Amino acid sequence: MFQSATAPWRISIAALAVGAVSLISRKARFSVIIFALLLGSTVMSIRQASLAHSQITRFFMQSATVTAEVVTDASKTSTGNYSFIARAILVNNSSIHYKLRVPIRVMTSNQDVTKLLPGQRFSAQGRIVASKEARVAALVVIKDGIEIQTKASHWASALGAIRLGLRSLSGDGNAGALIPGMVLGDTSKQSAEFKNSMKRSGLTHLVAVSGANFALVSAFVLWMMQFLFTRMKFRLTATAISLIAFIALVRPSPSVLRAAAMAAVLLIAQGTHRGRDSLPALGFAMAAVVIVDPWQARDAGFALSVLATGGLLLFAPVLVEKLSSHVPEKLAQALAPPIAAIVFCSPIIVALSGYLAPMSVIANLFAAPFVAPITIVGFIAALFSPFLPFISSVLIWFIRIPAGAIALIAHWASNFPVLTLRTGKIGFLIVATFTLLAWLFKKWFKYITIFTLIVLISITWLQRWPGGDWEIANCDIGQGDSMVINLGNHQGIVIDVGPDAVAEDRCLKALGIQQIPLLILSHFHADHVAGLPGAIENRVVGQVWVSVNSAPLVESAMAHSALEGVEIIKAVRGMSSRVGKLTIKVLWPTLSATSFEEMPGEGSQINNSSIATLITSDSLSIFAGGDLEPPVQQILIKDVAPVDIYKVCHHGSRYQDLAFMAALHPRISIISVGVGNTYGHPAVQTLDALARLGSEVLRTDIDGAIAVQVRNHQFTIRKAKGRFNLIRWG
Repeated sequence: MFQSATAPWRISIAALAVGAVSLISRKARFSVIIFALLLGSTVMSIRQASLAHSQITRFFMQSATVTAEVVTDASKTSTGNYSFIARAILVNNSSIHYKLRVPIRVMTSNQDVTKLLPGQRFSAQGRIVASKEARVAALVVIKDGIEIQTKASHWASALGAIRLGLRSLSGDGNAGALIPGMVLGDTSKQSAEFKNSMKRSGLTHLVAVSGANFALVSAFVLWMMQFLFTRMKFRLTATAISLIAFIALVRPSPSVLRAAAMAAVLLIAQGTHRGRDSLPALGFAMAAVVIVDPWQARDAGFALSVLATGGLLLFAPVLVEKLSSHVPEKLAQALAPPIAAIVFCSPIIVALSGYLAPMSVIANLFAAPFVAPITIVGFIAALFSPFLPFISSVLIWFIRIPAGAIALIAHWASNFPVLTLRTGKIGFLIVATFTLLAWLFKKWFKYITIFTLIVLISITWLQRWPGGDWEIANCDIGQGDSMVINLGNHQGIVIDVGPDAVAEDRCLKALGIQQIPLLILSHFHADHVAGLPGAIENRVVGQVWVSVNSAPLVESAMAHSALEGVEIIKAVRGMSSRVGKLTIKVLWPTLSATSFEEMPGEGSQINNSSIATLITSDSLSIFAGGDLEPPVQQILIKDVAPVDIYKVCHHGSRYQDLAFMAALHPRISIISVGVGNTYGHPAVQTLDALARLGSEVLRTDIDGAIAVQVRNHQFTIRKAKGRFNLIRWG
């Protein structure tokens, strides 16, 4: 119990120490550090012990009726479910009945939970399991409906009406999705592609309500108060009350709490005429937030918020001074804040995402003029939306133009390469070390920067991908499949499009593919077809081959809708086609449905309906069979011969027919698989079998994207993750 709390202690202690030490005299600093040590560890230990020994643990792996109070708004997850935090009040089944008060994470596919507001009580039947999330006592999975027991309070309803009003009036498209995010931190309307563009362009912070929003809102409210009150303390009191309401409106996220604490210190300092110093205010904010909610010490968002603010306070003035000697002062003042924030936040950004986006500095510079108008006008529009929607609509019409400009900037900047590093501790240490050295040796900052750029450019040039001529490429699109065969003149045959539209589009751009004469969708599982919008974006598609099995229906309907106007053919055994210098033979499936015994765990009729193709030319031969499993592989043994390249079926799962692999006897085996996937792909048995055949095995989880060049029947392989796997450009 106490061992697991060690990491949060350290961060809590640091936050408390910085906060307290920055506000008191030197003589008392040692005592404050001891006090911070005791207070931080005690608070965290008590909270963690209470969760670990909660009575709800008695219900683990059981179904029970849970009565709970909503704490956060429900948000849609990547799996399509809805998730939110609630406070369990009553848990009971046929034999146990407990009253308690512990935080839980609720997961459900029921869309009705999006109507719940913080403070409302509900009850539902759900399965209770242990959660890996430290701040909750359990995960409750609800499959059936929920029973709402209490109405939302007038306060919660009013705030909910404001959020819903702005969300519904902001309109469609990325601009409409951006406005509620920038004003209230509501990102529910943003698509996965747009979120990724915001992330890669370094503009995600614009939709996370932070100190900038508080500064703009408090300045606006304080300006308004001069027309109501003559005395400053009344203006400050009214502003403080408004900020409390603003916290409730935008929901108390880590950055919001930190910014609110800082704003409180600054307002008090101004009201008492003691002057304002932002650095002690930041220290106090860190201490106050961690004491009130110790779990914030483990939250990456809180850490990023604090570091960004620290960068603006400590490093930005230094950068302005350095840059002013080389560029106009106005430009230096504009460039310094985003650079300072990125430098201070970079260790955690790399640890989480694995990359840094240099273009984010330019993107932030271009977006900066549009932030204040959207925030202020959007805030006014949100307040009017419940009772004067017409006024809100007019105001929103004006700010949709700057919102659209930011969306275009995000899309433009996201297309530039990023500096990719390893995630986790290694990436953190690399960037943290560089940041520390740059700070300690500020005098030689220019030379350190030049040397670093030379090293990075050299390494990334050596690892460029695909690196020139190529015949076969396999995209690195996570847990899914996508192979491309080069036809020349920016044309290529694409076999499957993976699960991620953004990753698929980026891979095809890197390969220079502008036309797809033939697109083969082996079957309709999402990891093979969900990336279709990215594959066909701004590209001409000639013909599409699909499986005779239309299941899953949701994915197949999506594919047919996206391919409207394109010739779609159901590929069946015996078909053949010639595309350029390539001959393509369809070996499977048959026109009539064939039933097979299900493989344990993951076999399915859908997998065994995959299109299997044998692709040959004068210089190479390829077999690609989607997710085919042993029942069909055994049938196809007599139809195959040794090939140069085998796109290993079903991501290298353990369901493989050894005789089939021996019949193919591939020189190169390509396994398209996601890093750290939960399926155990590729299986050790499959890797061993291919090794015994003497096949060179390439894996996208280890090697990244793969490109194969063929000259005089000799194969040259280029991997996106090359020798210097710590750092690469892409």
